[in-house]
Amino acid sequence: MAETAQDPITTAELADRVPDIVIITGMAGSGRTQAMHVFEDMGYFCIDNLPPSLILQLAELIGINAGIGRHLVVTCDLRSQGLFDELLDVIKTLEDHELSCKIVFLEASDEVLIRRYSENRRRHPLAKRGETTADAIQRERVQLGSVRERADMVIDTSRLRTNALRTRLRAAFSELSDQQLMDVHVFSFGFKHGMPVEADLMIDVRFLPNPFYDPEMRPLTGLDEKVSTFVLENAKTKEFLSAWFQLLDAVMPGYIAEGKPQLSIGIGCTGGQHRSVAIAEATARYLERQQYHVSISHRDLPRANTAG
Repeated sequence: MAETAQDPITTAELADRVPDIVIITGMAGSGRTQAMHVFEDMGYFCIDNLPPSLILQLAELIGINAGIGRHLVVTCDLRSQGLFDELLDVIKTLEDHELSCKIVFLEASDEVLIRRYSENRRRHPLAKRGETTADAIQRERVQLGSVRERADMVIDTSRLRTNALRTRLRAAFSELSDQQLMDVHVFSFGFKHGMPVEADLMIDVRFLPNPFYDPEMRPLTGLDEKVSTFVLENAKTKEFLSAWFQLLDAVMPGYIAEGKPQLSIGIGCTGGQHRSVAIAEATARYLERQQYHVSISHRDLPRANTAG
């Protein structure tokens, strides 16, 4: 399903276009489990291999029709007998209950599916005794033909990387913007207390003027206005922040494009008390203004000597 460039979509518009229920089906081995994990990351309530007749009951159980804002994803395959006839009836019933529903059909070429089963050393779930994987795939493809025709979105995963699948599903079914889908954790630390191992990005701000050498600011932290002003209003800091924010503007869209669900940014100074704290706070505020979902912590503040 080709998509063209459009104006930015607001959060409200995204929410309006997201269905209450998404049914993932298609060829066994085409990536249904990976697709379900994408929906899990988006906050959907996910159930694997659910008979279609139970979808409405499950939707009512978790309160979707009560307007709580939670969406549901189920995967269905041919192990649920009479899939298509039952599915049509279920969709009609969901519509009668004012629940919107869309079907995502995943497929792949015979060659790719056979290779995947060979690499994973798995037997095709529909293969009969003495039947080859190729025979089972052909029989499954014929049986799913009508379901494929009814699908709202068909995705061929033969040459589709997991990140690309994630991007397509997010674009179609997330009520959040690309920025909001990635959790960004900004934290400060002190190099003298050890290098962090969890940082995806790390910046050393020990070159900035140090409030530690001012007796009045020594017991304070970067959370105090006096220290924050001293650090952030310095000409060298302003020059640094301009370049630092430009770097973030350059790299953050790349992480989003790769489908990275979490990003950790570490900012370090000598003790993790003054400069790194102030810069981390400024960084978090900047990213929040760019609509990223940001959390912030200060690893070494509990070690700070704040005795006046």
